[in-house]
Amino acid sequence: MELYDTLAFAASLGEVVSSEVNSCSTRMWMSHDDLLVEPKAINRQALGQRIHSEECSSSQLPNAHTKPRSEQYITNLLNIITIVTLVSRNCGLSKCVTRYLVAMSVGDLLVIILDLIFRHIPIVYWQQFFFLRSVPLCNIHAVLLYAATDCSVWFTVTFTFDRFVAICCPKLKSKYCTEKSAAVVLGTVTALSCLKNIFWYFMLSNVYWLENAPWFCVAKEGVMQSPVWVTIEFLHRILTPIVPFFLILLLNVVTVRHILVSNKARRRLRAHSSGENPRDPEMESRRKSIILLFVISANFILLWLTLMVYSMWSRMYYLDFQSIWLDYFVMELAFMLQLLSCCTNTAIYAVTQTHFRQQLKKLLKYPLTAILQLISP
Repeated sequence: MELYDTLAFAASLGEVVSSEVNSCSTRMWMSHDDLLVEPKAINRQALGQRIHSEECSSSQLPNAHTKPRSEQYITNLLNIITIVTLVSRNCGLSKCVTRYLVAMSVGDLLVIILDLIFRHIPIVYWQQFFFLRSVPLCNIHAVLLYAATDCSVWFTVTFTFDRFVAICCPKLKSKYCTEKSAAVVLGTVTALSCLKNIFWYFMLSNVYWLENAPWFCVAKEGVMQSPVWVTIEFLHRILTPIVPFFLILLLNVVTVRHILVSNKARRRLRAHSSGENPRDPEMESRRKSIILLFVISANFILLWLTLMVYSMWSRMYYLDFQSIWLDYFVMELAFMLQLLSCCTNTAIYAVTQTHFRQQLKKLLKYPLTAILQLISP
C-alpha cells in the first residue's frame, strides 16, 4: 500500500506540474519540507494550490537547477586518462603507489558516474527523465553512490598514510609499502564502505523525487524526526568527511615536520663537510614534497567543506533548528566543489611526477600519430 500511495502521488504531482509547464518557461518548484517526507504525509490539495498560485517569473524561482558544468565533464575525462596512463606501468612509480592512484581514479570515476550522470543530469533534464519516479531503485542508487563516495575519500586517506609511512617510518616501509599490502588495504576500505552505507536502503524509499538536495530519494515515513536515524546520519557525516579531514591534516603535518627536521640535519652535515652551500637536489625535492602535502590537505578540505556544512545545516533545519537560511546557491556550489574534488587529488599526485607527464604526452599524441600514419603514403 505504501508503494501504491507513493506512485499515485508521483502521478498526480506530474499532472499538476505538467499543466504548468505550458504557461511557464521555468520549472515550478517545491520547498524542502514537501520533498523530505513520505509522499502520503503531504497535503496534495494544498500543494497543488501552491503550485498554481506561483507566478511564472524567473526572479521568484530559486536557481536550484543549472546545466551540468564543463568542469564535471573534464573531471570524467581526467580520471579516464589517469587510469589508462597509470595502468600502462611506465610512469616510474612503484607498484604500491600505482595501485593507490588507480584505485583513487576508479573511485572518483564511479562517483562521477553515479552522481553526475545518474543523479544530476536527470534532475536538470527532469521532463525527459520524469519516468524515473516510477523506477523503484532510488535507495539502491543511494547505497552505491554513498559507498563510492566513501571509497573515494578514504582511498585518499590510505594513500596519505602510505606516504607517511614511506617518509617517516623507514623500518615499517619495507613491510607496509608493498603492492600486496595496498591491495589488502584498498579491499578492506571498499568492503567497509559498502557495509557502512547499507542503512540508506532502509532509511530512504525507492522513489526518486528529481530535486537537487543532499537526499535525492523520498525519505520513508518517520525518518526525518527519528532520533535513531538522525544519530546514524550524523555518524555517517562524521566518518565522511570530518574524520578524513583531521586524519589527512594530521598525517601531512607530521610528515612535513619530519621533513623539516631532516633538512636541518642535512644542512648541518653539508656545512661541516664543505664550507660552500651548493644547490642540493635532495633539499629541492623535499621542499616540493612539503608544498604538495599542503596543497593536498587544503584542496581536500576546502572542496568538501561547503557540502559538509550544507548537509549538516539541512538536517538541523528539519529538526526545527532554523537559526539561519542558506540560499540555494550554497547547495549548487557545494555539489560543484564536491564533484570537482573527484579529479583534483589524483591529478595533483600524478601530474607532479615527471614520468607520468611524459606518458601522458605520449597518450595524447597517440591518436594524432596513428592518423598521420594512416594517411601518409
